[in-house]
Formats: sequence, C-alpha cells, structure tokens
Amino acid sequence: MALLELEDVVASYGEIEALHGVSLTVGEREVVAMLGPNGAGKTTMLRAVSGTVKKTGAVVFGGRKIDRRAPEQIARLGVAHVPEGRGIYTQLTVRDNVRMGAYMRRDRAGVKRDYQRVLDYFPWVGRRGGQKAGTLSGGEQQMLAIARAVMSRPRLLLLDEPSLGLAPIVSREIFRIVRALNEEQGVAVLLVEQNARAALEIASRAYVLEAGRVAVHGEAEMLQAHESVRRVYLGY
Repeated sequence: MALLELEDVVASYGEIEALHGVSLTVGEREVVAMLGPNGAGKTTMLRAVSGTVKKTGAVVFGGRKIDRRAPEQIARLGVAHVPEGRGIYTQLTVRDNVRMGAYMRRDRAGVKRDYQRVLDYFPWVGRRGGQKAGTLSGGEQQMLAIARAVMSRPRLLLLDEPSLGLAPIVSREIFRIVRALNEEQGVAVLLVEQNARAALEIASRAYVLEAGRVAVHGEAEMLQAHESVRRVYLGY
C-alpha cells in the first residue's frame, strides 16, 4: 500500500491555479523524485502535501485523508517538510535548531536517542552545537534543516531543492545522507530537485511536472533513458 497518495489535486494561490489535477504515489521506504522546470508547480505540490496551500482533490497519508487537516496535524502524523530556503532559526544555536524539530514530541528518552542519531549523520552538529545557525555556510544550513526534520521522526520527508546553490561536493554529501536515512531508517522521501541526474541516482521512481501537470512518470532508470528527459533535464 502506498504511504502517500495524491489524486486529482488542484492547488491555487488566489485565482492563480498552480496544480491542475496532479496524481502521484510514494510507497513506504521509497524515494520518489519530482523533476521539472521553474514554475512547474513542484513546490506547490509539496505544500499541498504538508497542508500549506489551498487545494482540492484527495491527499491520503498512511491510509488517512489529510487534505483538510492543518499543517501541524499533518506534521504530527509523520510528515516533515524541509522547504526551499531551509527556514532555519538564524538567531538560535545549532543545537537549539535541531531540538526544535522535536517540539511536538513528549517521549524524552526517544528524543535523546534521536539526537544521538542526528550526530551520527551530522557529526559537526555536536562539535558546533553552540554556534549561531545564521553563521553557518549554505550547505551547513541545509544539513541543519534536514537534521531538524529528522528529529520529528518522520515517516515521510519532503525535500524542496536541497542542493540549490551549493557546491557539488556539498550536494553529494547531502544526497548521501538522504540515501542513508532512507536505507537505514526507512524514511520515505519525496524529493523536488533541479539536479535531475543526482535525483534519479537515489530515487526508485520519478515524476516530471510541467505547467502544473504530470507530463511523464515511471521508474528512474526508464526516465534516464527517456529521450526528452535526457535532452531537457540530463543534458545529453
């Protein structure tokens, strides 16, 4: 059974319709990539899942309809959204940013264990826990945003352009960690990413969104061989 299902989702900002009947699925423990040009509706699609945009259609998570739930209710069910731009608390320390990810949890022992798990994936967090988050590099801020999301113990991680503006070596490290979270912790991932090549390397399936509609979808290997996808998004 799919962990996440969207069926005929239409989303809009005022009178401007950004999604025109999008349907997709993400399975348990699966990484699914969402590709497409700027303005295609990819960010809006993630917001439709996390409950931060007006929409119609069905959104089902873990067998429950969530399309009418508030964002904080969706987060409690196990959906963690790391938005484009990271959204960290720049005036708080690195340590406090990470702990903010667990603010809805009441299991202190579990939170302590998960903080240690974060340190396993992001060792520099332990070394620089007292540093102001706003003084970190762009790549470190992106990793911090993911670390904060991990503290909520999500079943599904929504990642919006995690490699945007980062050096290739930093991007590779972020994708390595995302893959590890999926393979070792069983976290499903819905990944919006401009770097199509990197996204298809860690995803099992992918969707291409164009002008608010799904244009192509299928297994990642199939899309890597798809002529138009190769030409437009992979550059060969």
